[in-house]
Amino acid sequence: MDDIVKQALARWPNVPHCSGWLRLDARGHWRLRDEADQAQSAPGTPVRHEALNAFISRNYERGADGQWYFQNGPQRVYVELEYTPWVVRLAKTQDGALKLTDQTGNAFEPAAVYLDEQGSVLFAAASSNQTQSDVALLHDHDLDAFSEHATLDDEGESGTFHWRANADLPLQAIARADVPARFDFVQSPEKKAKAEKTQA
Repeated sequence: MDDIVKQALARWPNVPHCSGWLRLDARGHWRLRDEADQAQSAPGTPVRHEALNAFISRNYERGADGQWYFQNGPQRVYVELEYTPWVVRLAKTQDGALKLTDQTGNAFEPAAVYLDEQGSVLFAAASSNQTQSDVALLHDHDLDAFSEHATLDDEGESGTFHWRANADLPLQAIARADVPARFDFVQSPEKKAKAEKTQA
C-alpha cells in the first residue's frame, strides 16, 4: 500500500466504504462504473490512464471478509469481480520457461490448474503468503498458448499442464458457480451490501 494512502487512513479513519464503482473484468482491466452503469448492470469504462491503473494495482487488497478492494486514500472502494480477483497472462521467458503475470504486474506461481464448464482456465496460487482466494483466470488471448503446453483427455475435461520441468500440474474440473466459495472471495460486494441493507 502506498505511504500516502496509509497517511490518509491515519488522518481520516472513518470514511465510509463504497461499492459498485470499480470492476475488474475478465481481461484484467479496471473499469469505472458511474450510477448509470450500475443501474444497467453495465461493465463500465476501462481505466486508460497509466498512472491511475498503477495506483489502483498497488493499493488492491483483500479484506478479511473475502471482499477485494482498492484503498483510495481514506476510502475503501470494493471491487466487483467479473470472475476472479486475479487475471493472468501466460508468456515465455527468454530462456523458454513459462511465466504467469497478474494484472498488477506481479508474478503468479501456480499450485493447481482448473477448467470450468465454459472452457476457462483458472490457476490457484502456490505461495504461502498468498491467500486462499488467490485464484486467477487465464486471459482468453492466452488459451492457445496454454493448449500448447497441456495434454487433454478425449473429453477435454482433464489432463495435465506442463508448467515447468518436473512440475506437471493436473487439470481439475470445477463449476464456475462454485469458484467464489471454493476460493473464499466475494464476487459482488455491491450485491452483498444490498442484501445486508435488505436484511437490516
